Amino acid sequence: MYTHGRGILEIADELTTAYVEVFTAPPFEHRDPEETRTAFRKRLDGDAERDGFQAWIERSDDGRIAGFLTGWTTPAPFRTDRSYGSVLDRIGAEQVDELLIGAFEVDELGVLAHARGTGLARRLLEAATQANTRAWLLAWNQNHYAIAFYRHLGWREPEVRGPETDILVFVTP
Repeated sequence: MYTHGRGILEIADELTTAYVEVFTAPPFEHRDPEETRTAFRKRLDGDAERDGFQAWIERSDDGRIAGFLTGWTTPAPFRTDRSYGSVLDRIGAEQVDELLIGAFEVDELGVLAHARGTGLARRLLEAATQANTRAWLLAWNQNHYAIAFYRHLGWREPEVRGPETDILVFVTP
């Protein structure tokens, strides 16, 4: 299922449940499920209003969400809240302008445990990058599986021009 804009809110509760399942399991087990639920649901309402918001949802045969990808077009000026300040510090304003502004920002990519190993994450990323030729995403430096996966797919890291942070930046090949 592909949707854009506020259409995602029709399945917001179901998507939030799926998000919590993915992002409170290892390596994110330190996160509180209820805090994660509340924060994501609130954020989703605002994200659905962003220019260029898009989402891809794939379901299992039993109808449950198996995986999801959400994102939007990165606006100028580049934000500095959330992890954006770390991105700016890490790769510098010049690379942010060149590589990220106007590109599709993969905000969330998650595959639930019952669907892992099926190629679903690859399919979701391929769908997003077919629709948006320029894209980028962030990975937490402790999420070793995801980092290896992005590198395996050919996503590349821009040159580090500032201090190392716990956030890695990847851009489409």
